[in-house]
Amino acid sequence: MSDDVIKYSSDNPEVSPGAALPEDQESDILSLRPERLSAYVGQEEVVETLKIAIQAATERGEPIDHVLFHGPPGLGKTTLAHIIANEMQGNLTITSGPALEKGGDLVGILTHLEEGDILFIDEIHRTPKAVEEFMYPAMEDFAIDFVFDKGVHARSHRYRLKRFALIGATTRVGLLSAPLRDRFVIFRSLDFYSEDDLVKIAKRSAQLLNVDTDTEGARELARRSRGTPRIVNRLLKRVRDFSQVRADGVITRATVVGALELEGVDERGLTDLDRRYLKTVIEFYTGGPVGIEAIAATLQEESDTLVDIVEPYLLKIGFILRTSSGRKASEAAYKHLGFRIQGNLFS
Repeated sequence: MSDDVIKYSSDNPEVSPGAALPEDQESDILSLRPERLSAYVGQEEVVETLKIAIQAATERGEPIDHVLFHGPPGLGKTTLAHIIANEMQGNLTITSGPALEKGGDLVGILTHLEEGDILFIDEIHRTPKAVEEFMYPAMEDFAIDFVFDKGVHARSHRYRLKRFALIGATTRVGLLSAPLRDRFVIFRSLDFYSEDDLVKIAKRSAQLLNVDTDTEGARELARRSRGTPRIVNRLLKRVRDFSQVRADGVITRATVVGALELEGVDERGLTDLDRRYLKTVIEFYTGGPVGIEAIAATLQEESDTLVDIVEPYLLKIGFILRTSSGRKASEAAYKHLGFRIQGNLFS
């Protein structure tokens, strides 16, 4: 099994020797993850769909149907995969699209899966086409086809797999091929969280970290977390350190403001990169419209980073508009950054 694959058991989680843990799978983040759907905050429609699917599959004694989650990073796609594995009492094997470089990588994983196991593929849209071809019969027929020899001596052999469930996660659902997308039975989108849900998550995480926080502190933290649970937990740890050293150890609104000013996170949750993005559109390109490649070149950042990390939240809060001719800064973005609106710019 590849070093890029991580295998968990619902009874005794284990990590493959030498496997590097991504940021959202490190032990301190894992400890903040809910383990059951009953403890999951937000995404009510998604949770209800999964509850029904899990209960139905359990009553039939079958694995859950294949599931595809899509949405911006940090909204809980990996967490839901862990929860599904726990609820179904199956082992969870985790890998990612870029880690599956050749068909043999996927075949090695599939042949090691036991009945009822769950395979989670993160960033599934980045799976090479040659590897994706092996997924089709595996998802539909629980089998993989091997071709031996070449030419007139070529012969095919079908290997039967144990019944498993595939959970895919992607931030770019539009890049997923139609044949692969259509093979998922449960197809759910995860959206940014409300402020009230983020307050609940902040309080729960603070309790798990043995940190005292008041309601105003949790709300200020939620307000600056870009609608994303992962960012709530990350900022909470920075605020925890700040309050421990500079305050009395209790997280209040004042300690959140003080800590996040040092982190460069403003009252709307914008980071330095977000502000540089907006200033580039406003100052270099007179508010737009401008293409994403031009913005990326000016910022010396990868365009994928801007599309996947920066733009979703800016679009959500209305600071950036996508037009047929490119990106355009909104009036709200001008006001937030303190720029004066020139004449009839938005007429």
